[in-house]
Amino acid sequence: MQQLFDRAAEDLGNSIHLEHVNVQVPDQRLATLFYVAGLGLTRDPYLMVSDTNMWINVGRSQFHLPRGEAQVLRGHTGIVISGREALLDRLASVARKLEGTAFAFSENNDYVEATCPWGNRMRCYEPDAARFGRITLGIPYVEFEVPRGAAKGICDFYPQVMGMPAELKNGDATVASVKMGKNQHLLFRETDRPQPEYDGHHVQMYITNF
Repeated sequence: MQQLFDRAAEDLGNSIHLEHVNVQVPDQRLATLFYVAGLGLTRDPYLMVSDTNMWINVGRSQFHLPRGEAQVLRGHTGIVISGREALLDRLASVARKLEGTAFAFSENNDYVEATCPWGNRMRCYEPDAARFGRITLGIPYVEFEVPRGAAKGICDFYPQVMGMPAELKNGDATVASVKMGKNQHLLFRETDRPQPEYDGHHVQMYITNF
């Protein structure tokens, strides 16, 4: 029997890969303790090896951490990384050296949440083919908190302007999910939490597109 494929379902749109998340950090030593010693990721050994920037590898994606006034993403970044117990041990091992910062970590049912020294939150999951496809180490999504009523407009914007597939999720259409690559998404989740005033800072995310 001939196998049929839904070409529309396989279409990634104009974006084929969520490449990196970029936030400024004021202290590379503390960043190394968190991202490398704590999370267990690796610093790119060839590019940005001075003290003005550092690139942290997460499979095919990266965190870019240029030196500057700390930037905090309004939401969190999802990371797939195997070895939950080892991850918890690593995070515990750096806790004393990160005292006095925003660093924290906690266990949840299906993820470990870790907060960097400046308040950026990561949710670390074990590989799960049903949820994250073939990603065994990588960034499957970045989730932003947005005001109530914003998801619909965001879901309209990305297909019409950027040429990226998007859909409303969460049952009550309060999450806009934008396809950024194979098993990678930007999520915009509506929340009642107060939104901070814009201060001229921004967080960058780079995508690979056609």
